[in-house]
Amino acid sequence: MRDFAGRVAVVTGGASGVGRALCEQLAGAGAKVVLADIDQARLDAVSAEIAADTGADVTGIRVDVTKADSVDALADAVWARHGAVHLLFNNAGVGLGEAQRAIWSLPANDWHWGFDVNLFGVVHGIRAFVPRMLASGEEGVVINTSSSNGGLRSLPNTPIYAASKAAVTSVSEVLYQQLLREGDRVRAAVLFPGPHVVNTSILASNRNRPADYGATDGNKPAYETMEDLVRTTGLKMALTEPEEVASFALEGIREGRFWLLPESEDGDGKLRDRISELLARANPVSAW
Repeated sequence: MRDFAGRVAVVTGGASGVGRALCEQLAGAGAKVVLADIDQARLDAVSAEIAADTGADVTGIRVDVTKADSVDALADAVWARHGAVHLLFNNAGVGLGEAQRAIWSLPANDWHWGFDVNLFGVVHGIRAFVPRMLASGEEGVVINTSSSNGGLRSLPNTPIYAASKAAVTSVSEVLYQQLLREGDRVRAAVLFPGPHVVNTSILASNRNRPADYGATDGNKPAYETMEDLVRTTGLKMALTEPEEVASFALEGIREGRFWLLPESEDGDGKLRDRISELLARANPVSAW
C-alpha cells in the first residue's frame, strides 16, 4: 500500500503516544482516520486538534479493547460511516506497576488487565475487522503493536508486559500466514517501537484502569517517567519519540514489510545473543 490518501485507518490507543503520532501522520497523508481510545476527554480533544491541523476526516470513537462487544461496536460504527477499513492498527497497550518486582508477587488482576489490553485488544480487533476486510476484496493491512521487550526477548523486570507482547508477536506471525492462504489483498505486520525506549506516557496507564480489574495492591511504580526507567535500568541512554516510530511504521507499510523492526546496534546484538543461546541449547545469560 503505497498511498494512504483516501484510505480508512483505524488506530486503537490513538489519543496518546505512538497511536496519536500515527493518527497525525495518517491524517497528514490524506487518510480518513478513526481515532479509538478509552479516554473520552483525551479522545475528543486530540481528534479535534488533528482535524483542525490537517483538515482531514478524523473521527473519535470511544472503545474499551478489553471488551469484544466494544470492539465489535467500533467496527460497526466505522463501516457505517466509511463503508471500508484499509488500515487497522491494533495499538492500544498498557504498562503496569510491576517493574523490579518478583513475578510471584504480582496480583492476578494485574495479569488479567495487562493481557486483556495488550493481547486480547489485538485478538478482538482481528475478530471484529479482518472478516469484513477480507469480504470487501479491497487492499488492507493489519498492524499489531508488539515490543522488543517480550516480542523478541524478555527483560526480567516486566514479566506481565513482556509475556503479553511475546504473545502479540506470535499471534501476528500466525495471522500473516493465515492471511496468505486467503490471497494477497489483506496482509499483516507487527510493529516494534524503537530503536530505543519510546517517550510515551505508558507508565501512567493506571489512570485508565477499569474498576472491574480492582485497585492495584498499593505498590508504587518503580518509575515515574521513561527518563527514570532508562536511568535506573542500564538501558541505552536515549529515547525515541513517538513521531519517529510512526514515520518508520508507515514507511514499512508502504514497502510491504511484515517485521516493522528498526535497526539497533544494541538491540540487534542482544537478539543475536538470544538466538545463539537457543541454537546452542545454552542457559540464558543473566540480564540483571
